[in-house]
Amino acid sequence: MTIRENLEQWEKKYLSPYATLSMNSKGRLKEEEQCDIRPVFQRDRDRILHSKSFRRLKDKTQVFLTPEGDHYRTRLTHTLEVSQNARTIAKALRLNEDLVEAIALGHDLGHTPFGHAGERALDRICPYGFSHSEQSVRTVDLLEKGGRGLNLTMEVLDGIRNHQTKGMPSTLEGKVVRLSDKIAYIHHDMDDAIRGGILTENDVPKEISSVIGETCGERLNHLIHDLVTASKDKDDIVMSEPVAKAMMDLRAFMFARVYRNPMAKSEEDKAEMLMETLYDYYYENTHLLPKEFLRLMDEKGEPRERIVCDYIGAMTDRFAIAKYGEIYIPKSWHG
Repeated sequence: MTIRENLEQWEKKYLSPYATLSMNSKGRLKEEEQCDIRPVFQRDRDRILHSKSFRRLKDKTQVFLTPEGDHYRTRLTHTLEVSQNARTIAKALRLNEDLVEAIALGHDLGHTPFGHAGERALDRICPYGFSHSEQSVRTVDLLEKGGRGLNLTMEVLDGIRNHQTKGMPSTLEGKVVRLSDKIAYIHHDMDDAIRGGILTENDVPKEISSVIGETCGERLNHLIHDLVTASKDKDDIVMSEPVAKAMMDLRAFMFARVYRNPMAKSEEDKAEMLMETLYDYYYENTHLLPKEFLRLMDEKGEPRERIVCDYIGAMTDRFAIAKYGEIYIPKSWHG
């Protein structure tokens, strides 16, 4: 018996009856030989971790564009916090940690530069629309490895595609990541907003803080504990009604005070303009796209509009700014 098969038997014996077992995976789009050491979801986790799109997350905005300070979150640190929250919950509920981690690490791979400002710009200008959750699936299915993709399992793809509020994953592990994403961004975006002087702890309405805690740390702890307690021995991932309401009220508070705050979002119009300008430029000059993107148009018949979005959407903040400067700013003006 291989190491992988021993691990699969351990899952079968130890994990919850509601967990997704590696041996029961629906498989991959392209069939391939199994690894003798790693179960399928662990293998997916490793593929995501070693991908170029994962490394690019370190230079992509989470909420604050070009913040002054070293401790603000990026898209990469957000992803790691989602992963850690999700693994804590999965371990407590005896769910499949490898599946949870793979989904968590891959859920934002398709995010644009400049956070949701970049996403809005591409969604507005591209005739096919643009959603970062669908783009994350497209990234791992098609764009990675020069057009070959990562060939991930159906369960991981499902969790990535359905991690937003509008989606509903088919596995409990996907549902864990979906809620962990919300818990993470509400927690760390408030922490960053306090760091940036946009909020103080005392600004959180008492009807929220009295339910889930007075500080960022208390709230994170309470939300995770409540989710574990409410979901234990259930074929679903849920929160108690008072805590679920408090979390949604806190999310609404964050939208009102942070996500739409002019101080936090003062540069977003410029970022959207930059994204739209790059789209127009590369749409008219597709011959300047990297060869692997041109190959997707020539060999796989991918539409030009989609490929231009693929290229611009994959950029980091820094690379997008550099490309804009290279194209539109005279060399003599560069500092």
